Amino acid sequence: MGGTDGDHKKTPLLTSSSGSGSGFHPAESPIKRTGNMWTAVAHIITGVIGSGVLSLAWSLAQLGWIAGPVSMLLFAVVIFISTFLLCDSYRSPDPEYGPARNRSYLEAVHINLELLGSGNAWLCGMVVYVSLYGIGIAYTITSAISMRAIQRSNCYHREGHDAACKYGDDSFILIFGAIQIVTSQIPNFHNIEWLSVLAAIMSLCYSFIGFGLGLAKTIGNGKIKGSIEGISASTSAAKFWLISQALGDIAFAYPFSLISIEIQDTLKSPPPESETMKAASSLAITITTLFYLFCGGFGYAAFGDDTPGNLLTGFGFYEPYWLVDFANACVVVHLVGGYQIFTQPLFGIVDRWSSQKFPNSGFINKDYTFKLPLLPAFRVNLFRLCFRTAYVGSTTGFAMIFPYFNQVLGVIGAMNFWPLAIYFPVNMYFVQRKIGAWTRPWMLLQIFTFVCLAITIFAFIGSVEGLITAKLS
Repeated sequence: MGGTDGDHKKTPLLTSSSGSGSGFHPAESPIKRTGNMWTAVAHIITGVIGSGVLSLAWSLAQLGWIAGPVSMLLFAVVIFISTFLLCDSYRSPDPEYGPARNRSYLEAVHINLELLGSGNAWLCGMVVYVSLYGIGIAYTITSAISMRAIQRSNCYHREGHDAACKYGDDSFILIFGAIQIVTSQIPNFHNIEWLSVLAAIMSLCYSFIGFGLGLAKTIGNGKIKGSIEGISASTSAAKFWLISQALGDIAFAYPFSLISIEIQDTLKSPPPESETMKAASSLAITITTLFYLFCGGFGYAAFGDDTPGNLLTGFGFYEPYWLVDFANACVVVHLVGGYQIFTQPLFGIVDRWSSQKFPNSGFINKDYTFKLPLLPAFRVNLFRLCFRTAYVGSTTGFAMIFPYFNQVLGVIGAMNFWPLAIYFPVNMYFVQRKIGAWTRPWMLLQIFTFVCLAITIFAFIGSVEGLITAKLS
């Protein structure tokens, strides 16, 4: 972020042409694209598998041994359909031959839906920005819980498993916030490629450790715990809301709509990028779904009704304590990088808008160079320092007010799922394929959209109810 397209080899996550006149198409990039199906599969898997996987055992515990796996498979089918629709939105006006490329999700929405009114691009932008802000809050909470879990793990190892090793979240939330204030001063998205690679490695590490620990405990128990109906609740209403929260958590774990078009932009052609991306998405979604089923399933099989909300921090696992510590450290490192990956694009948009709005402002546009002993020189921009510090401070504040892992993931997952993974891809597909109203494909996709909306509303309301209940209690 922060520079022109010609300055870098990668395109910003949220580049939008919404400020352009009608009929504008992004300029063809001069770079050589070398990606193939296997690189796309790798990008998708590392982009999808993250902190959401830690809540899947809890989600299965709420839904039970039949409804839980079936729900995960149905979400996989929905994402499969959504991704296939989105693949046809990469090129415009023809989905295979273009000639123009839409190199980001917002560009695709603007170019494909501009005939339906500029409100679509504005709405999409708002949903994306709120989504990125919510992800920042979720990552802050998750990191703090993992830092606290490391301290508790060491305490249990020293004092015994029955020791009162209880610590608050606030201090760890503040530590994570302080780290993000520093890392947020990185000038733009293109300076953190190494952080992105490190974050991807860490996410795979803790996901596989969680899977391995669940499998080992299930084998050690000598039986599979859990039930068909899932965890019982004190009342039918409480069970109803827990089911909706579980669906919200699953919704958080699956979609990769925001990065799908960017991944497609790395692919070489021929064959057409849409064809390669569809094949890669099919394989990646299959692998991810199997991993989610195994990870969530073995977590539930290991703990049954005692399944924790976060598989690595609920302390069903005490030993080997060093492995639990390492897994939680991987979570923290991943989310330090993940926070930046999802907020730097937004920072870049604010930087560019401010520079264009106030081109003569020294506060906004002037950089100051500092040199400290034993450290390389670094640049500081006062506007960037103030805005990004305030932004991180606000996500930190929200995390301190609502430090509830499963409920926050459920709210964010439900809030983002329908508009980004369903509504916009379906409507862009209508435009690309010139599908008229009341035709058979139009009706089928409208039914698909309505059903997904109903599930999203159900998950959102239940997750908000859980968030409020957790706060009041």
